[in-house]
Amino acid sequence: MRLRALLETEALGLRLLGGEEELDRTVRGVMTTDLRDPSRYLSGGELVLTGLAWRRNSADSEPFVRILASAGVAGLAAGEAELGDIPDDLVSACVRNRLPLFAVNEDVAFATITEYVVRQVSGERAGDLAAVVDRHRRLMTSGPAGGGPDVVLDLLTTDLDLRAWVLSPTGRQIAGAGEPLAPGVCAALASEHLAAVRTGRRGPHRISIQGITYSLFPIRGHGRGAAGPSARDIRETVLSDWLLAVEADAGDWPAERLDLLQGVTQLIAVERDRRDAARTVRRRLAQEVLELVQTGAAPAEIAARLRVAAPVLLPGLGAAPHWQVVVARVDWDNGDIPGGPVAQSLLEEILVDPSVSGPEPSDRIAVAHAGDEAIALVPLPSLAGDAGEDKGPDSALHADELLAVVRDPLAAGLADDGRLTLGVSAAVHSAEGLRGALEEARHARRVAAARPGRVCAAGHHELASHVLLLPFVPDDVRRAFTARLLDPLRDYDRRHRAELIPTLEAFLDCDGSWTRCATRLHLHVNTLRYRVGRIEQLTGRDLSRLEDKLDFFLALRMS
Repeated sequence: MRLRALLETEALGLRLLGGEEELDRTVRGVMTTDLRDPSRYLSGGELVLTGLAWRRNSADSEPFVRILASAGVAGLAAGEAELGDIPDDLVSACVRNRLPLFAVNEDVAFATITEYVVRQVSGERAGDLAAVVDRHRRLMTSGPAGGGPDVVLDLLTTDLDLRAWVLSPTGRQIAGAGEPLAPGVCAALASEHLAAVRTGRRGPHRISIQGITYSLFPIRGHGRGAAGPSARDIRETVLSDWLLAVEADAGDWPAERLDLLQGVTQLIAVERDRRDAARTVRRRLAQEVLELVQTGAAPAEIAARLRVAAPVLLPGLGAAPHWQVVVARVDWDNGDIPGGPVAQSLLEEILVDPSVSGPEPSDRIAVAHAGDEAIALVPLPSLAGDAGEDKGPDSALHADELLAVVRDPLAAGLADDGRLTLGVSAAVHSAEGLRGALEEARHARRVAAARPGRVCAAGHHELASHVLLLPFVPDDVRRAFTARLLDPLRDYDRRHRAELIPTLEAFLDCDGSWTRCATRLHLHVNTLRYRVGRIEQLTGRDLSRLEDKLDFFLALRMS
């Protein structure tokens, strides 16, 4: 039954004090307590009844409510018989922890509420409890060893007529029952799920796309959150956890079916943890190569380590003729969450072709992390010619293409306090080139970091011009430099509408050609000469000199 149904039952004497948006939570039981810490007796989904005897002062409310919220209770109902009006500090604590709070009229006994809830819940369970238990047993015996997530999803289809898919946080399909979802739908589902998680909404989350309703269930790995999800900051795992998307509206499901789907997510989480553990070897190989590169080891030593790594990453090919380096960094505004592990998980996902289903493609990517930075070593098979000669790397990575499909989901997961920046090196064909490739990828990432936006990338091709230098100029120097050159022109344009700034931009873009610039601006050459003369007079510069042209060019780029 739903909390909303309890509120609408006048005989129970409940008055809502907060949490109206959470009234669709399912009530699976009831518990009466005045213990300061009742967590050992809670299993989730309960309506907790309390007479507030545990409260000695206002400081007691927050710890008590936090315990209930962490245990996953459906709501809290506080009696008015002891203190009269419910204390404001309890109301505020419930609002902060998104826990629905009810006041129980002093004329209504807790026993009345308990009897009503038990009767309603028992009636809902009586219908198909045996069938649910049987399905759950079959799912448990068909877990990861019996074929992985696909087997579990097939059982959902055959037994419950539910179509479901397992998606990565970027929207890539890991497993599915039936036809694959369209990439756009996957990205929308992932975006909605991540946005809901970041705002603290409880699952399952529901979304309608093209007239079809999907319910989204989080799949949280046990290995990465052994202390329990409430003990960790959600930002540590939100960009690595999978999700289960079910083509159905779970809003009206009975508790048993919700329990069954939670069991499904637990089974899939076990499989996710198993595959995470399998990545340990690849991560260790990447870490060893990275340490050799950064410490300036001899190329022969690095090459030997690469020969060990290549068969793991490219089975059957022996060695990788070419390699690329990708560097990513995740920064949180307050800086209290380590970004390295998050960036590592993201790179392992981003570097997989989004059109490829299944988890296996990510098993060929080696990513290490150091501090807040993650570094991927990506092997590139060669494209051989007719005579067998090496024609260069096949399917080299491009920075702008890596984030094209996953930008929206990642932005939703990063919300308004996180940022991902990524840099990609050119392909190198030997161990000697890896150190340069690493520095190149790091420089490209810094260029990306100088751009606006939550998700930014830059490639090695952007490092061959002034663009490489501009991001590293301190902000105060940039402001002073551009102000000295451009502020007099802006002030003059504002007062006289002379369009000196657009004229300057066009003049430089035309390489100082009077004829081409005048034609572009639809001006007579004499008018153009007058404007350029005014620019030189206001700034004290000479636009016939190369260094003055360069100063103006840089000032316009930095402004």
